[in-house]
Amino acid sequence: MDAAAWDRRYAASEGVWGAEPNVWVAQELNGLAPGRALDLGAGEGRHAVWLAERGWQVTAVDFSAVALERGRAAAEALGVGGRIEWRVEDATCFAPEPARLDLALAAYLQLPAEGLRAALASAARGLRPGGRLLLVAHDAANPGHGTGGPKDPAVLQSPGQVAAWLRDAGLEVASAETRPRPVPGSLRPALDCVVLARAPLPPVREEALHSESIPPRV
Repeated sequence: MDAAAWDRRYAASEGVWGAEPNVWVAQELNGLAPGRALDLGAGEGRHAVWLAERGWQVTAVDFSAVALERGRAAAEALGVGGRIEWRVEDATCFAPEPARLDLALAAYLQLPAEGLRAALASAARGLRPGGRLLLVAHDAANPGHGTGGPKDPAVLQSPGQVAAWLRDAGLEVASAETRPRPVPGSLRPALDCVVLARAPLPPVREEALHSESIPPRV
């Protein structure tokens, strides 16, 4: 679906994804010290707003102007509009400033492998040392063993595949899992691909370690 198709979908509904954050986003990010965040494929802004409510400065990127306008209205209503920059851009082409971000989030940015890999590599370049990247997506195993989500295997990835991309982008992978997510009204859970990675910290110089081991003169 292109931007115009998503605009029509958002315009035809009061709210496509709801206002609450995804369970894995909340689990992995709640309680972190706030900083600068990028929300790729922000949609109607539920995660951008959730982060802003917790003190983050957020850049929310999506190619649907209709979706971002809804996010802007929600943020203003909650008094956090000043903490979010709304960017109507294609997530696969967006390039953040290098080494400025404390967090990059891609939640259900279901793209073919080439586009998603490029978007994640660009986001990785935007992380400062120690910054986190969290991907949450419908898992490649979901069509056969889970419920809901897209059925096209071209836009579904496995944790191992995403982890390999992030390592190639220079990040350290902290976890890469397929997680079952309960779905109301369904006997089967949805299967989500959840990958958390970090930009490496600079190595500690040997002379710095040596100086710390020497007690100060009095």
